[in-house]
Amino acid sequence: MATKITVRSHRSIRIEGDFELYDEDGNKFDLAGRTSISLCRCGLSKDKPFCDSSHRTEGFQSEIKARTLPPPAEKDVKK
Repeated sequence: MATKITVRSHRSIRIEGDFELYDEDGNKFDLAGRTSISLCRCGLSKDKPFCDSSHRTEGFQSEIKARTLPPPAEKDVKK
């Protein structure tokens, strides 16, 4: 199954499908066979980077709607 990432309004980022999750040092999380996880967006989870539903009691608000991004900026090319 292809990876599907859903940024949910007022909630977490849901990742489903075939994926691996790493920390910034390149260490892989052991997801114990999970094919779906929710990542915290509100910053309040006690189990970061995973969502523990703290957003519900703290009133986190962030409306998300899909949109078209502008083209990426040209990168400086060193010669």
